[in-house]
Formats: sequence, structure tokens, C-alpha cells
Amino acid sequence: MPYPIEKKLVVGVSSNALFNLQTEDEIFNNDGLEAYKKFQTENRKVVLEKGLAYPFIRRFLNINKIFPERGPVEVVILSKNSPETGLRVFNSIKEYNLNISRAAFTSGRSPFEYIPAYNISLFLSTDETDVKKAIEKNYPAGSILKTKIHDDEDDLELRLAFDFDGVLVDDSAEQFYQNCHDINEYFKHESELSCQPLEAGLLMDFLQKVSFFQKLENKALQENPKYKKVLRTAVITARNAPAHERAINTLTHWDVNVDEMFFLGGIEKRRILEILKPHLFIDDQINHLDKSLIDIPLVHIPFGFINKERPI
Repeated sequence: MPYPIEKKLVVGVSSNALFNLQTEDEIFNNDGLEAYKKFQTENRKVVLEKGLAYPFIRRFLNINKIFPERGPVEVVILSKNSPETGLRVFNSIKEYNLNISRAAFTSGRSPFEYIPAYNISLFLSTDETDVKKAIEKNYPAGSILKTKIHDDEDDLELRLAFDFDGVLVDDSAEQFYQNCHDINEYFKHESELSCQPLEAGLLMDFLQKVSFFQKLENKALQENPKYKKVLRTAVITARNAPAHERAINTLTHWDVNVDEMFFLGGIEKRRILEILKPHLFIDDQINHLDKSLIDIPLVHIPFGFINKERPI
């Protein structure tokens, strides 16, 4: 029997992130709401193009095919569209055969307030203002940046990559470094606290639940060596030894296993990303998200003191 939504891993996504609504947005901005409604109604049967989050969402929903008796994941649309203009969104969802049945259409009002109502562990939007407001309420939200994305339909694996500090955990260690501006003092601090786990960040709940599915996949692989895993996770962090130990111990404390962990110590993250090619890379520092990267959806989490000093 499928899980109730309270026990599922739920991702919320704006209609602008799931589909390409650039033309429609231009009509709204240039001609107003009524022209936008008229266009959407007249084109309700015209299928929308895939958006920035589509490659991730499609693969994420495939988790339900791996565990059909549980149906453990769900995607919910959180959209500023009105219900009538939202018909085109659901018509496109049906055309792409995406198993999405729940949505909130708020007729221009910011939909982020409904994140807890749907038990959402990650909300993806192209609206930076909505995301920032969600973060201010301590909701797990990220702004997906505009880059060139192509969905390789032959690639069935779902690859997720995360920064560590300010994303999976709080930014207390980053704050210490920014206040002391001394790398040796920072290393000493992290070494002394190596056995003290950091507090969970906004995306720890999301990764914990993904890690649970990975454990089920590992069990399936043990039972059937021919089983092909579809989930792959990575942490890509600017930390390096000796600050690595606290990061590893923190993940262990939160019962999270990742497939790969990269301690870069100042090396550009793009060097790893171009090889790994994740379907989401999530970081709290906008300068670590290189928009020149191709086919890698980049997500900014405007969390912590760094983002308060550099507002969106």
C-alpha cells in the first residue's frame, strides 16, 4: 500500500521550473494578467517545453517504479498560476507521462507558504524572491539558475550533488572561518570539534530520505548482483584535511551515506561537476555555481550569514 504523504519524500516544484514558461512570462510582464490568462486558455492543449528541473523530476519520480508497493516519493506543483491557467500545466504533465497529481495554484500569491502543508523536503523555483522568503521561514527551498539543460533520456541514473556547509549542515563552521580569517585557526577549530557533529541544515532531511532509498538499493544489489542502481549521491565541499573528519563524522551522526565525497581545498568545483554531471548541484554560495556549465542544473540555497551580506 502506498505511503501517506506524511511518510513520503516530497519535492515541490514551481511550474516555471518544471516547464519553460519564458514566452508566457513575457506576455504577463508586457501585456498584463488578462492577456496572460487568455493566452494560457487558448493554448491549454499546447504542450509546454521541458524546463530546468525536468531532468531531475523525471528521474526522481522513477524511484516509485523501483519501489512500486510503497510509492515513497511524490512531486507537488506549487504555482502562482490561477486554477484555470494551471490546466495547461496538468495537460503537459499528462503528455510527458509524469506521475504528478497534487498541486497548489495560488493566482499570483507566493505559494511557498504551503511547503509544510505538503510535507515538502525540497522546493525548487525560478523565483528568487519566493525562495528567499521560504528560507527566511526555515523552509528547504532553492532557486534553480538559468543555464543550458538537455535531458538525456537514455541516462536513467539520478545523480545528486550537494555542498556541505550551509546546505546539509548549518553555517557555524563557515561563520567561524569568516570571523577569524585564518585557515590554520579554522583547521585547529574543526580538528578539536571533529567528534562533535554539526547541526542539520535545510537539506539534511532530503538527503537522509534519499540515503534510505540508497540503502534499500544496496540490499537489492546484495540479493541480486544484476540489479542496477539508479541513485548516486555526492558531497562536493571546499573543506580539506584536517577539516574533513568533522564532515564525515557529521554525516555518520545523521545516518547519511553518500557514494562520493570530494574535499577540494580551494579547487574549482566545476572540475568535479563536469565529470559527475549531476542532475542537481546545490550550493549556498552563488560564486560556486558556474552558469557556464552545460547540462548541470544549479540550485542556490540563499541560507546563512553570507547570503545576508550578499542579498539576492
